Formats: sequence, structure tokens, C-alpha cells
Amino acid sequence: MKQYFPAIVAVAGCLMTAGALAEEAAAPVNAQEIVNTVCAMCHGEDGNKMLTPETPKIGGQKGDYLAKSLHDYKSGDRKNPIMAAVAAPLSDEAIEALAEYFAAQKSELYTLK
Repeated sequence: MKQYFPAIVAVAGCLMTAGALAEEAAAPVNAQEIVNTVCAMCHGEDGNKMLTPETPKIGGQKGDYLAKSLHDYKSGDRKNPIMAAVAAPLSDEAIEALAEYFAAQKSELYTLK
């Protein structure tokens, strides 16, 4: 339980921030602001931090994959209560902006050559 306490705290912060993001839906999308207020808590600013062993590194991941994943979390087609709560208030424009932002980051994933 102790190892998941930081994740629980981060989720609480995400849920509080999600409402504020929904209210700003009419404003132009600022991916960096969303990353700093929501995503960075678990994934890091560049998408390469792992809050828990289950937290994926998303920096450098393909943008279309990231966008589809966020849409699937939002619709419920992909199941994760934390990501469902984070994705719920995101507009299509915000999802695309986040996907582009993380796709542009350097990947720290190890792959065999």
C-alpha cells in the first residue's frame, strides 16, 4: 500500500484539475499547460517518468497511438480508472495536442536493434 500512496495522491490531484480543464474548453489548447497540471504527476514532463511500475513511459510514443489510447480511455473502450478520469474532460483538440506533444519528446524506451 505504501508504494501506491504517491499514485493515490497524484490521482486526487488529477481529478481536481480535470474539472478546471473542462471549464477552459473554449480556450485554445495549451498542451504544455495540461502536461504540467495533469500528466507530469505520473508520466513526467517528457513522458519518461514512471510513478509506479505500471505507469507507462509515453515520451516518444507514436502520436496516433497516444490519441487513440486517450479516446479509448475517455469512451471506456480501454479500462483504467485513473486514465478514464483524466481523459474524460479532454476535448478532441486537447487529445490531439497531447498526442503531438508526447510524440515529439525523446523516448527513453529500450528497444533491441
